[in-house]
Amino acid sequence: MSLIGFIQQYGYFALALGSFLEGEAIVMAAGLAAYHNHLALPAVIVIAAIASFLGDQPYFYAGRKYGASLLGRFPSLQSRKSRIDELILRHHMLLVPTLRFLYGLRMVGLIAFGMSGIATLPFQMLNLVSALVWALAFALIGFGAGYGLQFLGETSGVTQAAVATTVLLCVTIAYAMRHRKKNQGQ
Repeated sequence: MSLIGFIQQYGYFALALGSFLEGEAIVMAAGLAAYHNHLALPAVIVIAAIASFLGDQPYFYAGRKYGASLLGRFPSLQSRKSRIDELILRHHMLLVPTLRFLYGLRMVGLIAFGMSGIATLPFQMLNLVSALVWALAFALIGFGAGYGLQFLGETSGVTQAAVATTVLLCVTIAYAMRHRKKNQGQ
């Protein structure tokens, strides 16, 4: 089976799984595949949004069900809980949609939302809208990258593979530097 055949056959499944597990990169890759007509862009957006939304549910409900026992294990957090709950209740219209875009805080934030007094339905509605915006944004970034790679390849004679490798290398270096800086701070 060719790579294109593999993408066409398993791309939506990989997208759903990656989006469920917090996968901005997989959504961008699916957007790139949509640019090349291997996947359909509307389907990429819908699948990514639904899978991402569903992937948030275990963390929210874990916070709702096990939050009290979790706080019992971390007494230092108990003293801050009322302040965090107050912030969530006062600013949930901004915090819920924004959380999805804050790298590294998504799971903890979802658990905190579950532990707070925020009603389930408003949380779910805000989270669904946020998932749609997230999926749209990252799918379009990938789609736009396909256009940019094609344009760059046509105008300068640089192959798409070389450009993609350079971009991947830059992202990897940036991630490594960020991870190193984070570890030095500990």
